[in-house]
Amino acid sequence: MSKTEKENLILKVDEALNAIRPHLAVDGGNIEIVDITDDFEVHIKWLGNCINCSMSAMTMKAGVEQTIKSKFPHIKSVTAVNGITA
Repeated sequence: MSKTEKENLILKVDEALNAIRPHLAVDGGNIEIVDITDDFEVHIKWLGNCINCSMSAMTMKAGVEQTIKSKFPHIKSVTAVNGITA
């Protein structure tokens, strides 16, 4: 994946995450894309109250991963680089 392709994919995935951001913001949290690897693994970073939230693992699977994979089926996995992970 070229640098331009990667940057475009990050922008598109980030835009897709706007669908769940309001739900995170209600509890004082947010999410940020750190990287997408050449193997199509998305690395995210929890922000705000999401960092230590006991529901982060469930939010990751049912919200974040599902949202991303439904729009980008070639994405293999989504992993948090901080906080509680699934």
